[in-house]
Amino acid sequence: MNNGHKPAFQLSPPQFAHITGWGKALPAHIMPNADIEARLQLEAGWIAARTGIKQRRIASPEDNTTHLAIRAAQAALRVANVLPSEVDFILVATSTPEYIFPSTASLVQDALGARQAGASDLAAACSGFVYALDLAANKIRAGGANTVLVIGAENMSRVLDWNDRKTCVLFGDGAGAVVLQGSQEPGGVLNMVLGSDGSGAELLTLPTVTSAVTYLRDGEHAMHTLYMNGRCVFNFATSAMTRSINQALAGLNLTPADLDLIVPHQANQRILDVAAQELEFPTEKIFSNLDRYGNTSAASIPIALTEAIEEGRLQASDLLGLVGFGGGLSWGAAIIEWSAGPRRTGYSVRAIRRQEQYIQADVRRVALRHWRQFRANSPRARWRRFRRRWTARRQTAVPTSTNQQQALS
Repeated sequence: MNNGHKPAFQLSPPQFAHITGWGKALPAHIMPNADIEARLQLEAGWIAARTGIKQRRIASPEDNTTHLAIRAAQAALRVANVLPSEVDFILVATSTPEYIFPSTASLVQDALGARQAGASDLAAACSGFVYALDLAANKIRAGGANTVLVIGAENMSRVLDWNDRKTCVLFGDGAGAVVLQGSQEPGGVLNMVLGSDGSGAELLTLPTVTSAVTYLRDGEHAMHTLYMNGRCVFNFATSAMTRSINQALAGLNLTPADLDLIVPHQANQRILDVAAQELEFPTEKIFSNLDRYGNTSAASIPIALTEAIEEGRLQASDLLGLVGFGGGLSWGAAIIEWSAGPRRTGYSVRAIRRQEQYIQADVRRVALRHWRQFRANSPRARWRRFRRRWTARRQTAVPTSTNQQQALS
C-alpha cells in the first residue's frame, strides 16, 4: 500500500532501442587473391572458388584496431548527429585489441572526448558485434543509458599465419559502428537470442601471450596465430545461422518469410548459400560484401549493415535480421524493425560542436601526457627516486634481523 508516499526511487520508463547512426572504416591497402595465391603457390581462382572472396583490406602498421574503431565511431556519430558528450556507454567487440588492458573502448572514449561515457570491450569472436548489440539494447531498455556506441573492430592480418592456407585466405581488417538510442517510438531491436557451446572451443582459437598452448602444424610451432578446423566450423556455422535466426523470429511469432533483409556475419559464401537453402530464403535478400572485404570477424556485420543502408536496401518498417557465429563456439541473432529512430535537427551546428569536442580531446590528451612527463622528471620526483634507491641499498647492505647479525659475527 502506497499511503501517499513517493517511492524511494523511480525507474525510467521502458524504451525501444533504435539504430540511429552507422559507419565503417577500412584500410586503404587492397590485397587481391593473386598475391596470396602466388605466395602459397595456389592455382589462380583457388580462393574465390572455395570462399567467394576476391580481395580483402589489410591495415598498415599505423592503422591499428583502435584507429579503425575511432574512425568508424566518428562516422556513426556523424550520421546520428550525436555529440561525443551525449554518449552514455561505448562497447567495442574485438578479438585483436592493442592491449589486454586498457580496453580498446577506453582508448576510443578518450579519442572521441566522450568523457561521460563508460567503456568496455567484449570478446565473442565473430559473434562479438551481436553480443555487444544485445548488451546495449538491454541497457537502453532498462533505462541505464540512452545513447550507446557499439563498435566491431578487427586487425586480423596481424594474427594470421600467412603460410596457413586454411586461414590466411579468409580474413581482412576493418571496423564498423552503430549508434543505438532509446525512444518511446515502437520498433528498433525487437528480439535477440544468444548462444554458446564451449565444448567446441578448440575448433577456432587465438591464443594470447599468457597462453601455454602451442599448436603443432606440419612440424612447425605457430604461437599466437589463429587456428581453425575448417570443416567442423563450416558445419557449425550453417547450423548456427539457421537455428539462431529461427529462434529469434519464433519469439515474435514470425518466420523467415517475414524478413526483408538478412545481414549475416561475412564468413564464407558457401555458408551463406547453404543457410539460404535451409531457411528457404532468397539469396538476393541476404546481403554480402564478402567478395570485397573477406571475413573481418566482429567488424563484418556493422560494415555490411552500413553498406546495405548506403545502397538503399532498407526502408522504413522493414524487418531486418542480423546473425553472427564464430569462436566460442558462439552465435547470436537480432530481429530489428528498421526506422532509423529519432533524428536531431541542426546538423551543421552540431557538426561544428562535434569537431570541437574531438579537438578538445586531442589537446587534453597531449596536455596530460606532457604534464605526466613533467611530473616524472621534476626535482621532487627525482629526489623521491634517489631516496628510494638509497634506502633499498642500505636495506640490502645492512643485516636487519638478529639471526643475520649472529650469522655474520
